Amino acid sequence: MLDTTLTDQTQAFLDAFGEALDKGDVEAATEMFQDDCYWRDLVTFTWNIKTVEGKGQVADMLRHQLATIKPKGWKVADGEVPTEDGGITTAWIEFETEVARGYGLIRLKGGLIWTLLTTMVELKGYEEPKGFQRPLGAKHGAGKHRTTWKEEREQEEAELGYKTQPYCLIIGGGQGGIALGARLRQLGVPTIIVERNERPGDSWRKRYKSLCLHDPVWYDHLPYIKFPENWPVFSPKDKIGDWLEMYTKVMELNYWTHTTAKSASYDETTKEWTVVVDRDGEEVTLKPKQLVMATGMSGKANMPSFPGMNKFKGDQHHSSQHPGPDKYKGKKAVIVGSNNSAHDIAAALWENDVDVTMVQRSSTHIVRSDTLMEIGLGDLYSERAVEAGMTTEKADLIFASLPYAILHEFQIPAYAAMKEQDKEFYDGLEKAGFWLDWGDDDSGLFMKYLRRGSGYYIDIGASQLIIDGEIKIKRGQVVEVDETGVILDDGTHLDADVIVYATGYNSMNGWIADLAGQEMADRVGKVWGLGSDTTKDPGPWEGEQRNMWKPTQQEALWFHGGNLHQSRHYSQFLSLQIKARMEGIETPVYGLQDVHHLS
Repeated sequence: MLDTTLTDQTQAFLDAFGEALDKGDVEAATEMFQDDCYWRDLVTFTWNIKTVEGKGQVADMLRHQLATIKPKGWKVADGEVPTEDGGITTAWIEFETEVARGYGLIRLKGGLIWTLLTTMVELKGYEEPKGFQRPLGAKHGAGKHRTTWKEEREQEEAELGYKTQPYCLIIGGGQGGIALGARLRQLGVPTIIVERNERPGDSWRKRYKSLCLHDPVWYDHLPYIKFPENWPVFSPKDKIGDWLEMYTKVMELNYWTHTTAKSASYDETTKEWTVVVDRDGEEVTLKPKQLVMATGMSGKANMPSFPGMNKFKGDQHHSSQHPGPDKYKGKKAVIVGSNNSAHDIAAALWENDVDVTMVQRSSTHIVRSDTLMEIGLGDLYSERAVEAGMTTEKADLIFASLPYAILHEFQIPAYAAMKEQDKEFYDGLEKAGFWLDWGDDDSGLFMKYLRRGSGYYIDIGASQLIIDGEIKIKRGQVVEVDETGVILDDGTHLDADVIVYATGYNSMNGWIADLAGQEMADRVGKVWGLGSDTTKDPGPWEGEQRNMWKPTQQEALWFHGGNLHQSRHYSQFLSLQIKARMEGIETPVYGLQDVHHLS
């Protein structure tokens, strides 16, 4: 009876909210929000990835968007029952706009909206062909000279990019490009993905041989096809590479391997890109309407320039080019850097009898994998979450429903619990001389990732080697490289046969500078970060990831990527934005991001 009453109360609230919106009564609708409210919209209201904070911003967004969006049909989602905990009512909701169907999550506090998530599910009249609408495949009946599915597919592959042009071109064929390509294919958007490697999945295969995903399998599914139930919790790099190759084939993506984008320019008159690519030695000019950079959230490798690097007689390379430990057995290695790649490479080198020293130039956040899985992810992405009825789709929306402005408040106690649970482990690291941090505000790994995309390691064994002294730690700054090693700012000389620069990556807009010029890169500005005014994430506050999955200051240019979770989740919203433009649907963007930082 209590559940029924709560459902009725929530539906009555939604009815009143919907009525205010239907009447265009912005003031009445705004008064249904808490003063400290957050409305996170994924495309439905703003045609953007946008969070409005506080009643003033809610009112401004509604004044700009309500007349064209025309929301209606607000209701508690079918099959769902609102819950109440600690004075907060949480409910899954459904609604419609003039052109789309939406789904979301609402939290009511004191009878008013505290947080509201609204997401676009599908465009009316352009639904994906699935369920009862799935393609028949077989051609029943008879007809002369009919083509088969295979012949039609081969014709498409032969003509797209030559006789016909793609509407969308995706540069980069890793998990981001592949996930988005699959979404666009299901929406009927002619798309080509270009990838410089020889095979889909090579961006994983070609990394150091010990590389594994540090995120668990439940967090990493691709759209449409989930990993099988016997898939390992942490995917080895070659296994994930094979999965991406299989996925590309099964989803029938137009995927051009051994293809490098050489130049790109946008014609403001024709609203068309001209992109020149080298496809296996042949120069091809493509004319897409939309261009997506899916070249990896981390962007271009940040190779440092230390005095004397040209003198070094050994092997030196960025971590992204590390070949693995085999040829360094019995030698001395210096790794400059102390985050994920540095630890993974150091452990693999140690396992192959290499003398390893890690140079720690700044503090690093470390969390043990098992503890992170239990405390940080277990409620949403784990086997126990699955057994409790949690789906990947629901987990994604719950995570998305917490606005970035307050997400750290939820993270701080979780990481405090991890710190307490693994106190002996952290004491051992500090005793070994390792420089630890927990983020600028003790909010831990997820906030570091969202704010700066670096500065952490998920421990899968290397930390114990540091505690035991098997991997040596030296704090300091590199001031010079000479013929035989690295010189630090305290005068220490570290002998080395190989130097690995695990020095991270620059902003993704560096790829745009190479492809289309610095002026366009500056027009778009820095990619990634929230504007939190914490280390490596300069303010002002922006509230969403800069330039990711949403319109940029360069028309028809998009950025897509991130980890597997983000590639899966946000590909839905980017694909709908692109599909709407292809079909000529009005897409009035609210809150187009200003550029505050160039790189």
